[in-house]
Amino acid sequence: MSTTAPQPVQAPTPAPEPPAAPRLGRRQVHAVAGCYFVASFAALGLPPYLTEILPDLGDGAARWAGLLYIVPTVFGGLGAPLWGRLADRFGRKRLLLRAQLGLAAAFLLAGWADSLATFTAALVLQGILGGTFAASNGYLGAALEGPALSKALTLMQGSARAALVFAPIVVGALSPWLSPHRQYALLAVLPLAAAAMLAALPEPNRDRTETAGEPAADAATAPQRGSIGALRALLALEFAFVFSTVISFPYLISLIKERIPGTGSMVSGVLFALPHMCYLVGAMAVHDAFRTRPRLGIALGFACIALGSAGHGPADSLPAFFTVRLLLGVGLTLGLVCMSVLAADCAKGRAPGGLFGSIEFFSKAGAVAAGLAAAAGNGLFGPSAPLFIGTAIAVATVLATALPPLFRRLSATRRSL
Repeated sequence: MSTTAPQPVQAPTPAPEPPAAPRLGRRQVHAVAGCYFVASFAALGLPPYLTEILPDLGDGAARWAGLLYIVPTVFGGLGAPLWGRLADRFGRKRLLLRAQLGLAAAFLLAGWADSLATFTAALVLQGILGGTFAASNGYLGAALEGPALSKALTLMQGSARAALVFAPIVVGALSPWLSPHRQYALLAVLPLAAAAMLAALPEPNRDRTETAGEPAADAATAPQRGSIGALRALLALEFAFVFSTVISFPYLISLIKERIPGTGSMVSGVLFALPHMCYLVGAMAVHDAFRTRPRLGIALGFACIALGSAGHGPADSLPAFFTVRLLLGVGLTLGLVCMSVLAADCAKGRAPGGLFGSIEFFSKAGAVAAGLAAAAGNGLFGPSAPLFIGTAIAVATVLATALPPLFRRLSATRRSL
């Protein structure tokens, strides 16, 4: 009787794995930061000159400067969570390109506006169609995590500070030949150039975190999500930080010219930019020093902000203004860097578009509240009032940040006795 040899059981051919989405290298991260810098040049550099732009549009006393300062912020904050969720669903690169093109369109309209109403409409469109910072952070958050992400976020803040350093100086230098109002139209070319550069970058990994409309990752392989309490604390700190720093922006140049008559636009622009120069010089060193203890850095940062803001009150000379602006810069650097570390921790296990959209919402809310408080304080008590309001908020935040851990340590010490 013939027998047939048993056929060996063949293992099933494994399904081919989908190609991994490219991770971003250092050059690509720097490209994203560079694109944000050029795109934000007008958005961050021209608003300090609203007090010079508005008289040409019919507001002779520039009474609407504080309110218009926050118009893009209001509408940007309202749109940020929606744009973030859309980025998680349809692609972060696509929504980042949309933000750059939206900025270009808004700048063109602002530069050619011939009435206060049209100029205001352009600022509204800037807020609705912009959002490049949140879009850029969401793009980076989809490809990076942990210390790599916090360092990239620190670099992104450096791009924003660099724009705040150079843009007011450049705008002031160009003012004798081209008014700040018309410079909006000229600078619209920058977000167009940024969009062209970003088109060459890859779409980051959309599967690293759970996104809207997609199945959740397996519990064994999903990254551990940062706690809700930590996220709420970060959002509250973001609001307080932006409020206590931005409140000095709208009327700072007016304050300088009131205290030091004859001060030119170039010197005023340098003093405005000085805190942001501090960030550019010291941000990475602060990141290395406080990466494992960000809450300490935040408490120290708010303390420096409080001292620097309060110091603007008696300042009446260039050396005095230089000193208080420098102290404010130390606080700005500590706060921004350490909040980037906290944001990277909160990004674990979360869809980055939605997360950074929420952070942007609270940041914009702080800026809106600061602009309203600045306008009210300036109208009632003069251009130094906004700085004292910022001081009060910074002091309250120092107490809220530093005292609870101190009380916990004291309680633990008593229990151990």
